[in-house]
Amino acid sequence: MAYLNIDSFDNSKMTDLDFNRLSTFIYNNYGIKLPPSKKIMLEGRLLKRLRTLNIPSYKKYCEFIFSNEGQRSELIHMIDVVTTNKTDFFRESVHFDYLSNNILPEVFRDYSFAKPFKVWSAGCSTGEEPYTLAMVLSLFADTHMGFNFSIWGTDISTRVLQAAALAVYAEEKVAPVPIALKRQFLLKSKDVHNKTVRIVPQLREKVKFARLNFIDEDFGPVANFNIIFCRNVLIYFDRPTQEKVILKLCSKLEPGGYLFLGHSESVSNMNLPLTQIRPNIFQRK
Repeated sequence: MAYLNIDSFDNSKMTDLDFNRLSTFIYNNYGIKLPPSKKIMLEGRLLKRLRTLNIPSYKKYCEFIFSNEGQRSELIHMIDVVTTNKTDFFRESVHFDYLSNNILPEVFRDYSFAKPFKVWSAGCSTGEEPYTLAMVLSLFADTHMGFNFSIWGTDISTRVLQAAALAVYAEEKVAPVPIALKRQFLLKSKDVHNKTVRIVPQLREKVKFARLNFIDEDFGPVANFNIIFCRNVLIYFDRPTQEKVILKLCSKLEPGGYLFLGHSESVSNMNLPLTQIRPNIFQRK
């Protein structure tokens, strides 16, 4: 790294030119739309990286990020701080109720015991959503002999994926989990001063995590999902990008499979192979 021994950070603000270079690059490569109103947000979040790298200004950071070394070593870190990762256990709980009460009983009637029921948490953040799904599916499996499942969680941020794989959460984070499920699926820390819990091993082994960029042309070989949750992710993309992403998700969904979107996301006027069956719940035609 070229910028060492800096006595004091140059507190000059991010220029419009620097913002436009970075926001255009982020949009073209990751689909995340950063309008001018997000300039202060981007400036504040990247400040951490400037200080970590001892880079004295946003202009110098731009020079670094577009260099060969920066492209190789810094891009993942930049996206980690730029992306917003808000999630909770049992967030928008009506979706999990519908999965438990409607979809799973219907699917089980025609279930093929030769292969697991496959669920994808697309934009899984720190793991609360895929582990909630694992709890719901495990409860169903307890009362439906032979039912097996697997969950794939993906995100663009390596930082949140590491946290998701570790599966350790502050006690206040698991407050939405019902008491009975806490007893069954959560382990308390043996250290009384460490107010954390961890997902039990038998649930953790049901969930696999991988890094994925929604803008990539190909989402990889994994396909034939019965359920895809992609909630509160598309709001960061513009309308054309949203439609492209949903079409790629649909290509990984079994005919008759279900796609769940977030409460603030809409597919109106999009040309998609989906039928809406509930608010933000869709079935592939």
